[in-house]
Amino acid sequence: MCGIVGYVGHQNAVPILIEGLHRLEYRGYDSAGLALHRKSGIEIHKKRGKVREMEATLPKRFSGVVGVGHTRWATHGAPSDENAHPHTDSSGRIAVVHNGIIENAHELRRQLEARGVVFASETDTEVLAQLIASVDADSLEAAVRAALRLVTGTYGIAVMDARHPDQIVVARNGSPVILGIGDKEMFVASDASALVRHTQQAIYLDDGEIAVVEARGYRVTTLEAVPSAKQPTVLDAVADAMSKGDFSHFTTKEIHEQPDAVRGTLRGRLDRRFATARLDGLNLTPRELLRFRRIKILGCGSACISGLLGARMIERLSRIPCDAESAAEFRYRNPVIEDDTLYVAVSQSGETFDTLAAVEEIKRKGGAVVGVINVVGSTIARACGRGVYLHAGPEIAVVSTKTFMSTLVAFVLLALHLGRMKDVSAAAGRRLIDAFERLPDQLAAAIANEGQIAALAKKYARFANAYFVGRNEGYALAMEGALKLKEVSYLHAEAYPASELKHGPLALISPETLTVAIVPSDDLLEKNIGTIEEIRARRGPVLALCNESLAVAVDDAIVMPRLHELLDPLLMLVPLQQFAYHIALERGCDVDQPRNLAKSVTVE
Repeated sequence: MCGIVGYVGHQNAVPILIEGLHRLEYRGYDSAGLALHRKSGIEIHKKRGKVREMEATLPKRFSGVVGVGHTRWATHGAPSDENAHPHTDSSGRIAVVHNGIIENAHELRRQLEARGVVFASETDTEVLAQLIASVDADSLEAAVRAALRLVTGTYGIAVMDARHPDQIVVARNGSPVILGIGDKEMFVASDASALVRHTQQAIYLDDGEIAVVEARGYRVTTLEAVPSAKQPTVLDAVADAMSKGDFSHFTTKEIHEQPDAVRGTLRGRLDRRFATARLDGLNLTPRELLRFRRIKILGCGSACISGLLGARMIERLSRIPCDAESAAEFRYRNPVIEDDTLYVAVSQSGETFDTLAAVEEIKRKGGAVVGVINVVGSTIARACGRGVYLHAGPEIAVVSTKTFMSTLVAFVLLALHLGRMKDVSAAAGRRLIDAFERLPDQLAAAIANEGQIAALAKKYARFANAYFVGRNEGYALAMEGALKLKEVSYLHAEAYPASELKHGPLALISPETLTVAIVPSDDLLEKNIGTIEEIRARRGPVLALCNESLAVAVDDAIVMPRLHELLDPLLMLVPLQQFAYHIALERGCDVDQPRNLAKSVTVE
C-alpha cells in the first residue's frame, strides 16, 4: 500500500497523476513514483521521500497520455528508491503499482529466480511484475488474469504494458480500486479523493474483478473472465475538503470541523415526536432489533476504542449487553457467531482489511452485521449492506478526530434508538435529544479553549512518558488520549484503568512521569480522587480533565462543562485531541503524516 492513481485519455497525464498523488499523501507513505507510456516505451521515475521530492526530479519534457502513479507505505523491503513503486519486469515492458501484500511472494520469487529472472528490489510487487511478464498470453488482460491465479494475498493493482500503450489493466482483491469516468478519458485510483477534481462518476471494483481501462471506456470481468455489470456511483467527496484552508495542518482543521461533523451525523436522525433516533439505514424493524440479546462492536485502532466507549453508552441506556473487540483479533480466534447477537463493524475509510475480513467471517457463519462507516460506497459499507453513515465529511489527517467524534454520536443515537424500544421513557429520550441539539455549540466552545491547552502542551512536552487513567467511559477516553499522543508526538504514552494502577503500574510513577487523569463528576468521582492521591504521594505530576474543581491538589486541571451523562465524554475528547496536537508541534513532529502510519490500512 498506499495510494494508486492512473490516467488514460487525451491530456498530459503527468499533472493529473502528480495532483492525484498529492491528494493521496494524507494516507501516509515513504516514497512516490510515476510510470508513463512514451514513444520509446514505459519510462519510470520514482524516489524515496515526499511527492514533491520525486516531482522535482522529473525531466522538463516528460509527458504522455497514459500513466500510473503510486505512493508507497513499506511492507516488503525498507523505504528506498529501489523499493519505490512502480516496479517493472527485467525488460522494462511491464510496469505495476500495487497496494496490499502478496503472501506467497517468496515462493514465487524462488520459482522465477530458478528460471533466470534477476530482481532489482526486495518487494512483493516486483514479483508480480516479473510474473505477469513471464506469462505467454495474447493480451495484457489475459496475462494479468493468469498471473493472479498464482497469487495468494491482497492486491489493488494497476498494470501497463509497453505493447499496449493505450490501456491500463486494474484488478482488486481486498484493496480498493476505483474507476473514474470522464469525457473520452478514464481515471484510476485507490481513493475517491484523487478523482473528485476530474469526475463525479465512479465504478467501484469488487474483489475478484479485473478491468481493462481505455480512453473510450472500460470493461470489467471476474478472474474467471465472466463479464461483470457495473453501475456508476456518484462521488460525494468535495474537492475543497482536500485543502487546509487557513489552518496550518489538516489535524487542527478537522478538530475545528467537529461541530459541523456532528451536525452532519445528527441531520435527519432526531425524532422529537417519538423521543427517539431514526436510523433507517439499519434496515431492521423493531421486532428484528428486539430479538438481539447482545451487541458486539468490531474495529481497529481508534475505531476499536470508539467501540469500547460506544459499548458502554449502548449498554447503559438500552440495557442490552454490549462489548467491543479488535477486529484483527476477532477474525483469528474462530469466533462463535450467535443468531441473537448484532455485530457492528466500525471503520472511517470503510476499507480496513482486518475489519472487512471480520465482516466476511460473520456473514459466512450466518451472523447479522451492520456498519458504522464514514465513506459512502466503501467496501465494508457494501459488504454490510446496511448500517449508519457518519456524514462527517472527508478526513485527511492520518489520526482520526472528527470521525471518532461522529462515531461516538452514532453510537449514542443507536443507544437511544434501542433504549426507546425497551425501558427508556419519552422524557429521558427528549432530554437526550435536547442535549444532542446543544452539542455542536458546546463542542465549538470547547475548541475555543485551545489557548489553555497549547500552554499546557508547552509545559509538558519535555516529558518522555505519559500515562492516561480513568474508569469506565473515562478509561476508554484515556485509551484514545494515549493513542493520539503517541501517534502524533512519538511520546511514549499508555492508558490504564484507574482501578488497576495499584496492581502494578504505580511502579512507573515518578516526578518525570506525567499522568493525565480523566475525572468526570460521576458516581466514581471519589474513587478517582483516591487514585490521584496515590499518584501525588509518589510525587507524580497530574493533569486532570474534570467537570469541576477537585478536592485534591493537582498540577493542572482542564475543567469541562456538563451536558448529558452520555455526551460529556465527547466534550472531554476535544482537549485530549488538542493536547496531542500541540505537544506534537512542540516536539517538531509531522502532525498530519506521522511516521510509519497510514490512514487506511488495507493490509494485515
